[in-house]
Amino acid sequence: MTMPTEQPMPEPGPGAGNTPRPVPVPYAPEGTLAGDPAHDPAEAPFLGLLATGAAAEEYECPVLRARAGGAAAGRLAALERAKLLALRVRAELEDRRRREAELSALYATAHDLAGLRDLDAVLRAIVRRARSLLGTEVAYLTLNDPSAGDTYMRVTDGSVSARFQQLRLGMGEGLGGLVAQTARPYVTDSYFHDERFRHTHTIDSGVQDEGLVAILGVPLMLGSGVIGVLFAADRRERVFEHGQIALLAAHAAHAAVAIDTANLLAETRKTLTELEAANEIIRDRSAVIERASDVHDRLTELVLRGGGVQDVAGAVAEVLHGEVEFTEPGGAPAEALDRSRADGHAVRDGADWVAAVGAGGEVLGALVLRGHPALDPVDQRTLERAAMVTSLLLLARRTAGEAEQRVRGELLDDLLNAADRDPRLLRERAARVGADLDAPHVVLAARTDGPRPDDAHSHGTDRHRLRSAASHLAATRRGLAAVRDGGAVLLLPLGPDDDPAHTARETAARLGAALHLPVTVGASAPVPAPAARPAAVADAYAEARRCREALGALGRAGQGAAAADFGFLGLLLADTRDVDGFVHRTLGAVTDYDARRGTELLRTLGAYFACGMSPARTKDALHVHVNTVAQRLDRVSRLLGPDWQTPARALEIQLALRLHQLSSGVAGDTGA
Repeated sequence: MTMPTEQPMPEPGPGAGNTPRPVPVPYAPEGTLAGDPAHDPAEAPFLGLLATGAAAEEYECPVLRARAGGAAAGRLAALERAKLLALRVRAELEDRRRREAELSALYATAHDLAGLRDLDAVLRAIVRRARSLLGTEVAYLTLNDPSAGDTYMRVTDGSVSARFQQLRLGMGEGLGGLVAQTARPYVTDSYFHDERFRHTHTIDSGVQDEGLVAILGVPLMLGSGVIGVLFAADRRERVFEHGQIALLAAHAAHAAVAIDTANLLAETRKTLTELEAANEIIRDRSAVIERASDVHDRLTELVLRGGGVQDVAGAVAEVLHGEVEFTEPGGAPAEALDRSRADGHAVRDGADWVAAVGAGGEVLGALVLRGHPALDPVDQRTLERAAMVTSLLLLARRTAGEAEQRVRGELLDDLLNAADRDPRLLRERAARVGADLDAPHVVLAARTDGPRPDDAHSHGTDRHRLRSAASHLAATRRGLAAVRDGGAVLLLPLGPDDDPAHTARETAARLGAALHLPVTVGASAPVPAPAARPAAVADAYAEARRCREALGALGRAGQGAAAADFGFLGLLLADTRDVDGFVHRTLGAVTDYDARRGTELLRTLGAYFACGMSPARTKDALHVHVNTVAQRLDRVSRLLGPDWQTPARALEIQLALRLHQLSSGVAGDTGA
């Protein structure tokens, strides 16, 4: 620590008189001499060491000097404590510098991968950078082969063994097969002495031929599936630290996205190549063929410049001289859409043509050509090609949107799990995905209720499709969606004219159309401002689940409803126990009429039910003429509807009357 030095006395300025200016004196505790190392704070010498980045051994010097100078025991103890604290700070700083360097390398890797388009170049860059990040002698990557049910060596860096470079690993065999099967990272300090995984002669021979000892493997994940495994290995025993495992896993996450992007681009190039080949043939044909060539050129240009689905529809409409519209699965004729999906071709539906837009077994929508019943084979093929390009554009958009879906799901999970989240942080996170958590929202609990699949894979596929459909719906509505309790939960904003029941029915219809399965949806009461009261979201989710279960118990699977749809049963399903709301929904027309006109319809209605629905006994209870009772009941019929005396309506009206009497403090069943 640098000791303060005495400053020279300044010369007095003009007009300053003969009084000298005071000289600053360094602070020292009472009874000590400033600048005396024996009385400096114990932390002082170590702060200098921290500032200069000294080696750890140098932190012993202040203690040794104090001990050699005969410092008191208290002083020595204080220096020891300060030394330990300084060493902890130094270790923390070193750790942070190391993490900063790792993150910088990881960001550089992500940037490099984003610039690559060829799959082989992407794979080589992934393996080369993995070896560099962890400083290992060898790095390699395997990819899963779904048709063979195993995983095979795809790219290596630093490998010298041809046998090792040609290995294939069955699921669960060797360390790599175990990672591919379990989707979890595995590390071994000494491969041949590790019994946690199944050794085989073929794999062990390849590993021994390469001379590998310490191996770390992490899965390459796309969504919830494993597409391969990324390895880093040394030819000597080595302990991979948790930070290194996390670093390689983060690199693998970037790598999986880069691989997926390269595959999508390869598929797009393949499609474009097919379009170009078709154009070469079309140029030699009639005017109809020239129109098809024009549309293919336009679609190619749209894809290359990043056009959207509506751009594709507009281009096809101009070439085919008709109206072409892209519709969601629920907006196209169901029978025609099913035929197009099954045949793989555009099909005629009256005066229209429908071409299904899908990927695998999932229907993403349809291209509908309206008012064009006569369509030659070339134009029909043009419409089908446009549907294929549309599906590629939608898949590319979905890949980009999966990251946003994860962000939306994590935000909703935090709202459901942590009632003490900082509202400011919640608002900031919501703003990044276009959501406004200060507006009224409704919580929806959705679940598929179709025939249960016999195998877990099909069941998992249905859940994945429900998650995708719910996430897409939430994104279009500026809401949030997540997977929970075997179903999906959505948090959607409510407009001024929206109500939870209508939103639940609309959501059930849209999700059911997207999945081609019945989807049951329960809705909560409105949540005024989720960011201000995160705990209300969890309560609303519980209410929405009760409504969904009630629909199932009542045999109404595949529908949507809120507590208000269940009448007085809604009081049991809702957390709010909105008695006033139930009374107003049931009797509001009568109470409002009495308030405006000064009549006694509500009192008459109570007496009527109390007297066993007998007008004669009612007039005695009210001390009025029987015609007066009849006139009042006729007015009630016009206000409540002609079915107000049916058993179901009468039960709800009597319950509402009783609740009104209890809440207003009126005694008796007659309303007197």
